[in-house]
Amino acid sequence: MKAENYIKLEFPARSVNEGFARAAAAAFVSQLDPTLTELGDIKTAVSEAVTNAVVHAYPEEIGVVQLRLRILPGGELEIMVKDRGTGIPDVERARTPLYTTGGEDRSGMGFTIMEGFMDKLRVRSIPGRGTTVTMRRKLQRRG
Repeated sequence: MKAENYIKLEFPARSVNEGFARAAAAAFVSQLDPTLTELGDIKTAVSEAVTNAVVHAYPEEIGVVQLRLRILPGGELEIMVKDRGTGIPDVERARTPLYTTGGEDRSGMGFTIMEGFMDKLRVRSIPGRGTTVTMRRKLQRRG
């Protein structure tokens, strides 16, 4: 599907860049005039996806995270967060609420939160090669 507009960003998998990713997504989606609720949902979903890449994809090194946002026809927003890290051996298990490999300080709710705030969530992962999280949300056109 051809995008009406898009951005692609790439940054080191450092926790300080999670806030940048949220802000970049918010700035890009502002052209669709989202409600505050829609904007908050989008920022939270981006935050969860980027945080997963930072925490889980590169446990021994600082790798790279890619963020792509596309505006599709009809006001649908597509968000992709991609890493080339360790990958997820069992995606279905990883999508189970409260399941985490990140230690006691992690809630295991990242995918559940993303799924709750987006219309569609797809997770593709190959162990040793990385993970791609793709989310879609249709925004209500106002005016």
